[in-house]
Amino acid sequence: MERTLFLVKPDAMQRGLAGEIIGRLERRGLKIVGMKLLQMDRALAEQHYAEHRGKPFFEGLVAFITSAPVIAIAWEGKNAIGTVRATIGSTDPAAAAPGTIRADLGLEKGRNLVHASDGPESAARELALFFAPGELVGWQRDVDGWVIE
Repeated sequence: MERTLFLVKPDAMQRGLAGEIIGRLERRGLKIVGMKLLQMDRALAEQHYAEHRGKPFFEGLVAFITSAPVIAIAWEGKNAIGTVRATIGSTDPAAAAPGTIRADLGLEKGRNLVHASDGPESAARELALFFAPGELVGWQRDVDGWVIE
């Protein structure tokens, strides 16, 4: 099982798309093991986007992600990182594959609805930014389906 961080960004929240977005990932077989609604402050935003510090678009990223509440979700599943990334599509909605979240619901590259960890290392780092160790729950499969551990 693999875990990954996913953010429903301010533009999705403002447009009332959180339920649609979360539902698409649940239908892919992923399980929510942590979720919280938060207003990201500048310090957390700077930590989250640390790899972009010094780039021309850094301040815009920080301003946007702190402009409205976000939902942080820890997803778990087989190949969770790849499944999430395939489901959301390319960063630019105009280039995203039809049927992906960004192709179907996105409006522009800078306001692309969601964030998803891009690999195991970033997933571990990002999950630790948004969730304390005891905040994530585990699931296991039994004969009746998925049950919480």
